[in-house]
Amino acid sequence: MNNQKPPSSDNDRFNIASHLRRMARVQPYKKAAVCPAGRDRNGRMTYAHLTFRQLDCESDAVARGLSAAGMSRGTRTVVMVPPGLEFFSLVFALFKTGAVPVVVDPGMGIRRMVACFRESDPSAFIGIPKAHILRGIYPRFFRSVQTWITVGRRWLWGGHTLKRIRQPSDDPFPIAGTDRHEMAAILFTTGSTGPAKGVIYTHGIFDAQIARIKTQYGIATDEIDLPTFPLFALFDPALGMTAVIPDMDPTRPADVDPTKIIEAINDHGVTNMFASPALLNRVGAFGKRNGIVLPSLKRVISAGAPVQPSNLEQFSALLMPDADIHTGYGATEAMPVASISGREILSETRFLCEQGLGVCVGQPINGIEVRLAPVTEQPIPDWKHCPSLEKGAVGEITVKGDIVTRSYYKRPQTDALAKIRDGDSVWHRMGDLGRFDEQGRIWFFGRKSHRVITETDTLYTIPCEAIFNNHDKVNRSALVGVGRPPHQKPVICIELHGSGDDSSLEELKQELLSLGRSHAHTRGIDTVLFHDGFPVDIRHNSKIFREKLSVWAAKQLSAKD
Repeated sequence: MNNQKPPSSDNDRFNIASHLRRMARVQPYKKAAVCPAGRDRNGRMTYAHLTFRQLDCESDAVARGLSAAGMSRGTRTVVMVPPGLEFFSLVFALFKTGAVPVVVDPGMGIRRMVACFRESDPSAFIGIPKAHILRGIYPRFFRSVQTWITVGRRWLWGGHTLKRIRQPSDDPFPIAGTDRHEMAAILFTTGSTGPAKGVIYTHGIFDAQIARIKTQYGIATDEIDLPTFPLFALFDPALGMTAVIPDMDPTRPADVDPTKIIEAINDHGVTNMFASPALLNRVGAFGKRNGIVLPSLKRVISAGAPVQPSNLEQFSALLMPDADIHTGYGATEAMPVASISGREILSETRFLCEQGLGVCVGQPINGIEVRLAPVTEQPIPDWKHCPSLEKGAVGEITVKGDIVTRSYYKRPQTDALAKIRDGDSVWHRMGDLGRFDEQGRIWFFGRKSHRVITETDTLYTIPCEAIFNNHDKVNRSALVGVGRPPHQKPVICIELHGSGDDSSLEELKQELLSLGRSHAHTRGIDTVLFHDGFPVDIRHNSKIFREKLSVWAAKQLSAKD
């Protein structure tokens, strides 16, 4: 895959940090970022904040310091700083200098995380003291780093501290003259469905995402957001929204304390919240059980995995009648692609989903093109080599538009498998399977790598699992294949709402098999295994890690033989 950027002109000069500077002029005294700062003697949460003007000035001061420390346009910079005021000022300072933040999920484990850092070949490292310990444990992974900066107290290692490099001034920092096609950041995928890969984001892609999100959801500058996923918080200053950072561990949204989320919403009159399905379920269950209503919240955006209709129904009980939950579809490589409202799901598509027709993720976002490609593991170098599918056929979802990333960082083989050329444009292969309905909506069938191929049929995860999820004792199910295609054995793994004894589980197993036999596409599933708690992805704690379940299922069946 050719990674060269398209030609640009002076009119294309753009830097994502210019959105913050504009907001600092338009609404200088509105709070840009709000963070928990501890509790007072009465147990009430106290908060620290930066206004848009303060955030712009603070990021200017940091940008001057970064420049003086030798960081400049194109400097790939590992960022290991938790969500907070320093995180906001630091990232926008990097954008202003033209440096390239490298962001990796810390939840993926230390060895995999530092391997991602080594792959990005960074020249600078900025992190809290705990993060700097890594340089002593894995020195060979950081040989390319020339500039070290500690956010907080520097211990025995060398380098700068963020506090000391700051250079306040009344003069605005000159934002780097990057263009829309220039690299702005490297964001690593979680690696939950394959190796973690560094996705190249340009300034233009960030700008397009902001425009698409604002238009799709009607977001106004007077709104207040609670972004429970840190990377989404960075959109808020550009959108003109106040970002209220929640008191939670962002790597464990499924274990969030619901009272702290509800407290933040009510303390600040939050109007918008981004939440993974796992967090939505935990807060919704608590709120519904305790009769809680969130009158300020008018919009919830959930993504990361399909949201169960029961989860939407549960959380909707906390909202006012004019509020809604929107489920977005996308990936690190292309986001947002499609969206559907909770009302449409609960009133229409849920019934089709429960019959095993897939999960409707809605219409493509305006301006985003979506096509289905033939299901293949081979590269598709050009659309000229891509035959069209019959109407209603299941294919791989592919996307083209201004929010679509063109390549991974130094992974030409991965580019060849994931990208399709179309003249000067690039289509991204999502790795997901689906179909279109008569209304042009996308129905998600699951990951391509998760389909189960037997000697007589191909089974798709989402349609099959929906049938078993209809049983009132099933929390969720997961279809996995044991063996190699095309000789795989389909196994349905079941996670229950509660536990049961061996006799009740045997009876339940027969009920589930009977349920499967009542539908054509699940009739061939004759093996049920019960699992106490499914492994899930590290980012949203919502996607089922079917690769691990498949290995577990194979061991279970081998032990029975």
